[in-house]
Amino acid sequence: MSDTDFETDADRHPNIVSSYVAEELFNNSNWLREGVYKDILDSFGYTPRLKINLIDDSQTLVPFFSGNLNFISSDIGNYWHLYVRFPKTNTIYYWSSLVCSEDVASLCEIIESIILSHRHLHYDQAEIDGQQLETTIRTTGNFLFQSPGTALRAPDFQVPYYEGFNRYNEKYWLGIYRRNELFPVAFLKELCDICRKTRIGQLYTTPWKSIIIKEVVPTDRKLWNATLDKNRINVRHASNELNWQTEDLCEEGLALKHELIREFNEHDLRTFKLCFAIKINPKSGLFGAVIIRKQATTADSDTTALFDLLHTVDFNPNSKHYSSYAEGLSRTDLFPSLVQLCEDYYQLQTLAAGKQTDNYYETNNSIEAEIIYVHQCGCCLSIYDEAWGDESQEIPAGTPFSALPEDYCCPLCESNLSQFTPIIKETLNTF
Repeated sequence: MSDTDFETDADRHPNIVSSYVAEELFNNSNWLREGVYKDILDSFGYTPRLKINLIDDSQTLVPFFSGNLNFISSDIGNYWHLYVRFPKTNTIYYWSSLVCSEDVASLCEIIESIILSHRHLHYDQAEIDGQQLETTIRTTGNFLFQSPGTALRAPDFQVPYYEGFNRYNEKYWLGIYRRNELFPVAFLKELCDICRKTRIGQLYTTPWKSIIIKEVVPTDRKLWNATLDKNRINVRHASNELNWQTEDLCEEGLALKHELIREFNEHDLRTFKLCFAIKINPKSGLFGAVIIRKQATTADSDTTALFDLLHTVDFNPNSKHYSSYAEGLSRTDLFPSLVQLCEDYYQLQTLAAGKQTDNYYETNNSIEAEIIYVHQCGCCLSIYDEAWGDESQEIPAGTPFSALPEDYCCPLCESNLSQFTPIIKETLNTF
């Protein structure tokens, strides 16, 4: 019997989630490789009670801020940005210094200890002082911190396609997704048996509730196809079914997802470049470009539940800043509002491209001029341009909008971040 800890039909202990699954398949940082991930994971001598993310800043398969302790690779080798999302809140605090790889596990343990032993300060609170937590830990003097070289810049988001056989280098990787988000044990045993026969040492799970198998050589594809046939596993679901996040073991969220996907398919709704999240628990750490959030209610019936519709201000799901699109929507009103939100998004994309975006060709090899966005306050029309930053609030030039602190406000009218919307810089002089 393996000594691996596991749970059955429960969701009590969070996982350490990493972008190790994306290595070789998607973009990689200059220094983050298999050995770094494994050294950090091996250094954990305790079972975390908070969710931990170890993320390559150049990929978009694994989200940045869905954990409680989010370590994101920096441009300095073996140093990480740290974003703390306090438990049962959507409050995110940026650690003022980079964290060394050797300190990740021990820092996680002490942060967790302080948070859980001082819940009245750091757990499920409307107001939380992240600086107080950092100051407390710095007084121990046990960690090697490094000043950030540059602010974190989230990469342009590409919705990952993680199904079927996909070629990389001279081999293939296989992605498997299940509509009910469950994998039969007998099927998993067969996957492990093929891995043993073909000397594949690892299976990978993704935050999209799928499995990825790497290192498949062309001559072994027939073994995998035979198992998929035997178990009637489909690996060609519609793309607009794959780009969803739901909470673990949440039947209500999964049922709503299936209901909306049926509507999407029936109306042939375009969702390219968008991903969606359904938050039945408003304090869950799901990410998405579009968030469907159930309002807190005492109503027992799903038919009377109300929902809020939000989106990130730049439609990048790795952004921390959200804007409210509609509030208090009934279940029947959700789909029409999503249709209009998608329409608004593609109008923005059409304006950005200067042509109709709903084109047969999703990508091409031609070189196009870079489209530069700034962010405009919807109340007073002031502009935040990352090229200039904001000297009045000590925001240095080059700081991307996604890296602005949560308490940033418009320097003219003091509106908060949710009031800003992206706008193409070159259009400012055309109105």
